[in-house]
Amino acid sequence: MFFHMVLERNMQLHPRHFGRDLRDKLVTKLMKDVEGTCSGHHGFVVAITGIDNVGKGLIRDGTGFVTFPVKYQCVVFRPFKGEILEAVVTMVNKMGFFAEAGPVQVFVSNHLIPDDMEFQAGDIPNYTTYDGSVKIQKESEVRLKIIGTRVDATEIFCIGTIKDDFLGVISDPGANS
Repeated sequence: MFFHMVLERNMQLHPRHFGRDLRDKLVTKLMKDVEGTCSGHHGFVVAITGIDNVGKGLIRDGTGFVTFPVKYQCVVFRPFKGEILEAVVTMVNKMGFFAEAGPVQVFVSNHLIPDDMEFQAGDIPNYTTYDGSVKIQKESEVRLKIIGTRVDATEIFCIGTIKDDFLGVISDPGANS
């Protein structure tokens, strides 16, 4: 799920940023460029926790830009098959529902929803048990299990299930308190 890693990146800096606060400008640019991005290999970069090393700059011919190798520590989020996550439902349709667990979007097919839940179309599409005691709709919080992941260069996609013990709705926004 969450890992603390040491990564490297080559950062380009314009000559106007050279001066006493060069390192600060480099760190600010690194945070802006890296935090919130996804690398298929490492996962989603949540936050940079420290800078280990800023190497010597290399001047780029013709542009004046300088490339600095930067080694930094960061927290990354990477979901794995079999992992249990808590997520918020973002969309419900007859094929299943989509939920977000932080930066990861998880699809739960209607075949991976318990058999006693049925899709209800209407103003607020949802999956409801036969007795109406449990309802999955937009903004519901669910506990789900990742059963598959697909990793692209810049994105991670997950398939989940709630058809297992201790999985399902945690909180329902439509329920009366």
